[in-house]
Amino acid sequence: MLVGLSALGMAQKVEIEGPDVKAMVDLEMQKIGPMMKMDMTAMLPRMEMQMGAMAPRMNLLLQTKMRTRGWGGSAYDRGARALDRREYDEAVKYFTEAAGGTERADGALYWKAYALGKLGRTAEATAALDQLAKAHPQSGWLNDSKALRVELAQASGRPVTPEEAADDEIKLMAINSLMQSDPERSVPLLEKLLQTKSSPQLRERALFVLSQSNSAKAREAVVRVAKGSLNPDLQLLALRNLGVVKSGENQQLLSEVYSSTSDAAVKKQILQGYMATGARERVLALAKSEPNLALRKEAIRYLGAMGGANELAAMYAAEQSVDLRAEMLNGMMAANSTAKILEIARTEKDAKLRERAIGMLAHSKSPETLTALVEMYSASPEVETKKRILRALGGQRSPQPLIDIARKETNVELKRTAVEMLSMMKSKEATDFLVELLNK
Repeated sequence: MLVGLSALGMAQKVEIEGPDVKAMVDLEMQKIGPMMKMDMTAMLPRMEMQMGAMAPRMNLLLQTKMRTRGWGGSAYDRGARALDRREYDEAVKYFTEAAGGTERADGALYWKAYALGKLGRTAEATAALDQLAKAHPQSGWLNDSKALRVELAQASGRPVTPEEAADDEIKLMAINSLMQSDPERSVPLLEKLLQTKSSPQLRERALFVLSQSNSAKAREAVVRVAKGSLNPDLQLLALRNLGVVKSGENQQLLSEVYSSTSDAAVKKQILQGYMATGARERVLALAKSEPNLALRKEAIRYLGAMGGANELAAMYAAEQSVDLRAEMLNGMMAANSTAKILEIARTEKDAKLRERAIGMLAHSKSPETLTALVEMYSASPEVETKKRILRALGGQRSPQPLIDIARKETNVELKRTAVEMLSMMKSKEATDFLVELLNK
């Protein structure tokens, strides 16, 4: 049993058990079941959309499960979980590892210093903060670092006890309760909690309480965090909390932050918010014009997950980059647009893109697709393209076209491929034909 926050923002005990989370995840997986045979690169955006659009309580349960059951494999994430458990030696080890990388290295140095301070190793903690200031002079963690230096100086030679951390838990529950009766008074207390030496988990909870409040002052506080007034971790969390609530005000705020930042992680979080709330026009605009190639690909994938097949087809026709056109094909696959993919398979001049489109048709079991594949096989002069079509026919699980090709085909390599596809089918027609071949 863990202390958590309900969807109404009240502090209470929330039962975090496997069946509780599993039932909700199973429900969502039933919705995306038909996608499971898709190419993974095309499938993941729609899975993200399904999961991201879930109710705030589901998000809270999953976030808690991720922290308490060990999900998330990066050293930074493992360090954060160790802090939540007050395993400060473990946290130091993981954040030291994360600080040697290129992603979130500044945040890792801050939390390493924080954990060292909890252990009473003040000199080492100060050294970690010195390293942060020297290696990352523009970091968003520098203000937090200054506050931590003061705390370390005050506590020099005296380790912070677990009992003191427990007092913060009680303080948060009291402030959370106060939020229901006197929001004006509780908002400054929660903001102060965000700015002090609290653990990552307590800061996240404080921000969640502010995000759930209808108070104008609470929203102002969340907006400040979303714009980067505190550290980068809290900014991403604030953007996530705002991104799951569909409102014009939130959409405008996310757009303003996106335009004003160069941080790819922040932009990616905002993109996820756009997708979760169905802001298709905003995703389309970024899919067309975002200068960062990785983010543009992300927007293209999300557009496909949102059903933007027509928009992707129009973009495909005008795009020159083979790399981006391949991503648009993935998006069309995520949108279940067999007609668009079939058209590309018939007309695309680039061999790799044409073969990619043909391969995707293996997952579309319809008479129209089957007929089109047979026609394309007859019309194609290229052996490699024919082999790709044979594999797509194998995915159709309709043996007769492959039997006809295997009987007539004079190219040994192609005949072998057709027989190979038939050997993987569990059907009487395929079995009878294979027996016929063996008896010859």
